[in-house]
Amino acid sequence: MNQLAVSLSGHDKGRLYAIVSETDAMVFLADGRSRKLDHPKKKNLKHIRKVLHLPAEIVLALEAVSRDSDLVSVMRRYQTLEKEKHSMEQAGGEDSFPELKIEQNE
Repeated sequence: MNQLAVSLSGHDKGRLYAIVSETDAMVFLADGRSRKLDHPKKKNLKHIRKVLHLPAEIVLALEAVSRDSDLVSVMRRYQTLEKEKHSMEQAGGEDSFPELKIEQNE
């Protein structure tokens, strides 16, 4: 597991997931909370958008995930990095990319 994706449709639209496995047309997604690693969500590949440019730190951490709590920690770290990046872009006055809508279930 070394990729993240955002749901584009359905009741979970905008939610961040890790791709657990992938077939030709389907992906299996987990977030460590509502969708555990041992029971991932099956979703059509057309209904997600893969996060293409992940920091090396996140890729390495995703590869080391073995428990749901590990996955939750990695996804929180990714969200923190994205928020920091977004605030730095706005502070610098540069054009920024649209921010992902990411739900946080606390």
